[in-house]
Amino acid sequence: MQRVTITLDDDLMAAVDAFILSRGYANRSEAIRDLARAGLDQAAEAGSEGGASVGALVYVYDHESRELPRRLTNTFHEHHNLVLATLHVHLDHEHCMEVAALRGRTDQVRHFAEHVMAERGVKHGRLMLVPGQLAQERHAHGDEAAHAHSHIHVQNR
Repeated sequence: MQRVTITLDDDLMAAVDAFILSRGYANRSEAIRDLARAGLDQAAEAGSEGGASVGALVYVYDHESRELPRRLTNTFHEHHNLVLATLHVHLDHEHCMEVAALRGRTDQVRHFAEHVMAERGVKHGRLMLVPGQLAQERHAHGDEAAHAHSHIHVQNR
């Protein structure tokens, strides 16, 4: 590990200290390391539009909104190549939350997520991306070489 000295203005330092307090960090170094990692992840995500990623799309919607469940279902079927799985949660009488695990080219995953979040009746939405590389691999599990298969793997950088 290396020791680094930085200079922060008073307002920024106050914001960092409030962050440390709210998250329960033991010291400033741990918090600064986590903030730096988050910033680097965000920069990598922004620069990986042509690359690949896995992600989680989380959104809350009003299931009584006109035709919204049907439109969402159709959208997911039209993009089945990006969608690995979904989790559906009933929050109350009117609202549902869905979590969709996604995989594919970052620009396509982002476009799909933005389309879902823009649907009328979707109240909140957020996409969390993890950049990686897609690789087509052929392999067998265990001693079953005769049953080798190929599929896409996402390799994190």
